[in-house]
Amino acid sequence: MPAANKLGIAIAAVLTLSACGGGDAPNLMNLRTSRPGPDEFAILPTKPLQMPQDINNLPRPTPGGSNLTDPTPQADAVAALGGNPASLQRTGRITDTALVAYASRAGVDPSIRAELAASDLEYRKNNKGRLLDRAFGKSVYSQAYGPMSLDQSAELERWRRAGAKTPSAPPSGSVAE
Repeated sequence: MPAANKLGIAIAAVLTLSACGGGDAPNLMNLRTSRPGPDEFAILPTKPLQMPQDINNLPRPTPGGSNLTDPTPQADAVAALGGNPASLQRTGRITDTALVAYASRAGVDPSIRAELAASDLEYRKNNKGRLLDRAFGKSVYSQAYGPMSLDQSAELERWRRAGAKTPSAPPSGSVAE
C-alpha cells in the first residue's frame, strides 16, 4: 500500500474520532436527549409494615388519604435533624424555628448553588474521561466522582466511636454494605 494511502486513512481516522467530541460543557452521564434525565428523588420506598399495638384504635381508611406506610421524606428529614415532624404536618412547611436556626447557624450563602455549579463544571471539564470512553458513550460518572464518594458505613461507625448520638441510623452491625 502506498504511503499516500496510509496517510489518507490515518487522516480520515483522526477526523472521524475528532467528530465524536462534544461541546465545552462535559456531560458525565452521557444523557444525550432533549428530555430531562431521571429524577432519583421521585422513587421513595414505603415504610415497613408493622403490627399496631391496638387494632381497635386504627384510623378509619379514607379514599385518597394517607396511609401509615406512605413515605414522608420531609417529615423524616425534620425528625432526623432533631425537629418536630408534627409541626410540618400541621402547617405543610417547616415552622420549627429551633430546627431552622440550627441548620442555618453558620450562616446562609444565597449564591451557594451558583458557586457549586461553577465548581462542578470546572471539575467535569478536567475529568471528561478517556478518548475511547467518550467515543463509545461509556459513562464516566462513577470514575470521575469516585474519589468524592463517602463510605456511609465507615462514616457512621466513625461518628459512633466519637460518641455522637445517631438515633435515626440503623443499630450497630445492621448497616447494609
